[in-house]
Amino acid sequence: MNGLYMDNGATSFPKAPGVAEAVFNYLKYIGASVNRGAYDASYASENTVYETRELLCQLFNFHHPENVVFTKNITESLNVILKGFLEPGDHVIVSSMEHNAVMRPLNQLRTQNVQYSKIPCDNKGRLCLEKVLPLIKPTTKAFVMTHASNVCGAILDIEAISKISQAHAIPLIIDTAQTAGLISIDNQKLKADAITFTGHKSLLGPQGIGGFILSQRMASETSHLIEGGTGSLSDTEFQPEYMPDKFEAGTPNVPGIYGLNTSLKYLLDTGIHNIYQKEMALTGRFLNALSSIPGIDIIGEATLKNRTGIVSIDFQHHDNGRVAHALSKEYGIMTRSGLHCAPSAHETLGTFPKGTVRFGLSHFLTPSDIDRAIDAVLALSKREVI
Repeated sequence: MNGLYMDNGATSFPKAPGVAEAVFNYLKYIGASVNRGAYDASYASENTVYETRELLCQLFNFHHPENVVFTKNITESLNVILKGFLEPGDHVIVSSMEHNAVMRPLNQLRTQNVQYSKIPCDNKGRLCLEKVLPLIKPTTKAFVMTHASNVCGAILDIEAISKISQAHAIPLIIDTAQTAGLISIDNQKLKADAITFTGHKSLLGPQGIGGFILSQRMASETSHLIEGGTGSLSDTEFQPEYMPDKFEAGTPNVPGIYGLNTSLKYLLDTGIHNIYQKEMALTGRFLNALSSIPGIDIIGEATLKNRTGIVSIDFQHHDNGRVAHALSKEYGIMTRSGLHCAPSAHETLGTFPKGTVRFGLSHFLTPSDIDRAIDAVLALSKREVI
């Protein structure tokens, strides 16, 4: 039985066309690091790295390539920003749908007297915007917000939060793990001070490469978390303060950047709007069929309104972990069960501690793939024991 990959909420597969070849060709034919050699191979690497910064600027409508910083993933990006920007006594506002990539650093920072408040969301994952203003304090230093839930696919109203953040001169930090490469993120409109991203999800690149973009204000007010060699200012034992070297100590993941460079070109050439429309057509087919299957609950929004292709379901009469195992072993369908590193989101949605079975759809799937998953869910829902 051919495997059917439906775990794109965790990481995308397949990757964009040409990504594997780009990584292979770099490793086989180039191999040189950046800022560490005065020879053609090193210059080629440097050019590709800079071009990738420019492609990310194009994706996010951002105008400062030097303020595009590479990390290994969005978790590292959020740690660098939160721990470099926040100080004792500061307060931040998050949503109740946040991933542990936000919540664990903030809970660690609580030991340093950094506090946070959660904007409540309803049981569909939608922000309760009327609850935002009462949470703002004189010490509120930032809004930190996921753009879309990795549990139920709900797209949070980041535009409304942006307007509030601008009105109160409070920096906005956005987690785009589930949306970058799928939904338009225009920073000329959002005016975010930090946009964090990861390459291996909807950006369709390899694992191990991510990063963030910073406004000039945020770049100057955030301290570096890691210090070391940058290939620049080698006459001093102190970290450079200019961008992007300020945050890029050590040898970067150049193979990953080559892969990301190729995936970004694919996304920009194909058009993320076109990708989103295809993914939503597949998601609609899936949701319509699931809504008529007894014994399961669709978690979050059961329509296509303000959502991504992440679909979580709860089997009312079965253990969701056993269901996910059966989907894999008996039907070749790869999903993810459990709490998805987002306990606060599951508490909001009413699925804690049981969790859900999460299907992560991709525009690379076909209608027949969706029908195969529907048939499997229907068959398992009818069983007395799994």
